[in-house]
Amino acid sequence: MVIENLQITPLKEWLLGADWANGLLWQPFGICLLLILLVGGGLGLLFALRHGSASPGPTTSLWIGGIFGVLSLMVLSAVALCSTADTRNWLTESIAMPMFDAMVPLLGSDWSGGALYTWIGVAMGLTGVVYACSWLASILVGGPWVGTQQCGRAMVGIAIDLARISARRVFALAWLAVRDSLRRRVVVVFVVFVVLILFAALFIKKDSLHPGQLYIQVVLNFTVYLSMLFSLVLSALSLPADIRDRTLHTVVTKPVRKIEIVLGRVLGFIFVGTILLGGIGLISYGFTVRSLSHTHQLRADMLHGKSMPGNRGTLLQGATSRSHEHEHEVTIDPSGEATVEVQKDHTHDLYVSDSGDKAIYTLGQPKGLLQARVPIYAKTLSFRDKTGKPKEKGINVGDEWTYRSFIEGRTAAAAIWTFDGITEDLFPEAKFPTGIPVEMTLEVFRTYKGNQEKGVSGTIALGNPRTGKRVFLRNFLAKKFATDVQMIPRSFVTAGSDGKAETIDLFRDLVSDDGRLEITLQCLEPQQYYGMAQADLYLRAADGSFAWNFFKGYLGIWLQMALVIGLGVMFSTFLSGPVALLATMFVVIVGLFSGYIVVLAGGKMVGGGPFEAAQRIMTQDNMVSELEPGMKTTAIKAMDEATSLMMRYFSAVVPNVADNDFVDRVACGFNVGGDLIARCLLCELAYLLPVILLGYVCLKQREVAQ
Repeated sequence: MVIENLQITPLKEWLLGADWANGLLWQPFGICLLLILLVGGGLGLLFALRHGSASPGPTTSLWIGGIFGVLSLMVLSAVALCSTADTRNWLTESIAMPMFDAMVPLLGSDWSGGALYTWIGVAMGLTGVVYACSWLASILVGGPWVGTQQCGRAMVGIAIDLARISARRVFALAWLAVRDSLRRRVVVVFVVFVVLILFAALFIKKDSLHPGQLYIQVVLNFTVYLSMLFSLVLSALSLPADIRDRTLHTVVTKPVRKIEIVLGRVLGFIFVGTILLGGIGLISYGFTVRSLSHTHQLRADMLHGKSMPGNRGTLLQGATSRSHEHEHEVTIDPSGEATVEVQKDHTHDLYVSDSGDKAIYTLGQPKGLLQARVPIYAKTLSFRDKTGKPKEKGINVGDEWTYRSFIEGRTAAAAIWTFDGITEDLFPEAKFPTGIPVEMTLEVFRTYKGNQEKGVSGTIALGNPRTGKRVFLRNFLAKKFATDVQMIPRSFVTAGSDGKAETIDLFRDLVSDDGRLEITLQCLEPQQYYGMAQADLYLRAADGSFAWNFFKGYLGIWLQMALVIGLGVMFSTFLSGPVALLATMFVVIVGLFSGYIVVLAGGKMVGGGPFEAAQRIMTQDNMVSELEPGMKTTAIKAMDEATSLMMRYFSAVVPNVADNDFVDRVACGFNVGGDLIARCLLCELAYLLPVILLGYVCLKQREVAQ
């Protein structure tokens, strides 16, 4: 399994663009002015909508409908112009770039890359397209004046309903949704999970090489599937069932707004799901910790002495008793320091009392199974080929999956990770007295079998990117996908350029003034290869709390559940129960592969788009050769371009469900960072708000006990 757990972009940079700090709007004066305008304008508009007339006059409706109509036609025209590459280029050069340059002083030079502006653009584009289609349809049916007035009146009505939402009514409707959920026996989900957990221990393999990862994945994936099933059934079937049974009629005939019905349903179902996830999470944590808890027995008769050269004493070696399908090799040196070999991702502390035949050996609980590592990843990964020349990527050893690049052994080929922001304050001596821990998980590709247990030898070197100083650190042995921990000492002695011993201080000699450090790996054995990706080597800055990280894993499940509930309620406002269920499932499944859709829409797939790939499959052409020129190839390229455009628009509105999946991060022992959580929460909110609004608009147009 591969966890591409690279550090994400800092939250503000992701939200507002890389150069947001230089924008005048984000200076203290600009922020104060923005808050005054937003708060003042928002409160003024809210007061006018809450205390004004419940229905606008004909003139007001005409003006508002006309203004929105003109703006929506402009948006619709822009979307149409993006259908071909030539019109896209013209639109970019003639309109987009001048607007972009005009906003640079206000928002920063890279403001268009900010997620906030992207969300605003997508929301405005979708609103404009929907309004333009509705406006044109109304004009065709009732004429220009009547159609424009109807659309304007609808827009004002939506604004009035939003402004006049009552928190008391929303709370009452949410509680009604909770009671409806209990009536539908949602507690069965909790009972099913408990039963699965009770019997899971009978089916989980005890001889797994990564037991901690296995147990965490089992309980979290169980929870994902059950919470998804619960969310789908409850949210998609509840409202259609109430409409069919006429129980909703008693609600809509009261002074309740349709937006409050939708919002109450979403909040009520999320509340029920939160309570269920809380109970399931407590049981899962206890099950995981208890299942992995174990110790071993070690007696004096299990150890045998080994004389050390120079009469320096006796070295004791042996193995512990077997527990949980494994045992540990133990070594005790003459000074009494004990070393317990790492097995299945963990070790144990060994406590020795008395000595000789009366010695009592006690092993503690496992260490290293349940972790929350806080990694610092390299800014870049670069390569050198076998002649020592710089290259962007390593070589391909024939693997179809190109995630990792390879370097050849016994050549000048090397992989160089360049870290940024490395300071002595980040690794204080009190916390890291022996040095900085480096963890790496390399792939080893062997052209001949050799000694599989020994591993393939390589070297680690450190370098200063600014001064060019580079020193050899040590040799190491790499095993395929085994996590290797190496320590970079704070100071060490190495051979200088003149052959004399030189004392190297890590932060003084090898970390540049701007906090950069290079770590270089090379393979020493001929005809053997190391494979690596950027995330395969990192500095281990700290360890977080596993319990807190486990909770973050459930927070990711909660985000997915809330998203499914919002989609299910929205689809149920205008579709029947089974159809709403299928529609929600389709959007969620597509959302799990939205990253692949983005790559496919961008034309970055090897072998071309879907039609070109189908042509290659039928003709058995390889994926990199050019298609024969002709009318057939031109038609295939045109169809792929049209498909790419539709996929690009589709990927902009489909939620990226996979971004909220923290299961693999938690299971593999990586801390889920605060920036990642904040980013996922903002994305969730940015998606749920339009979904709830769309559900309200659809329910408002539906005849329910009118």
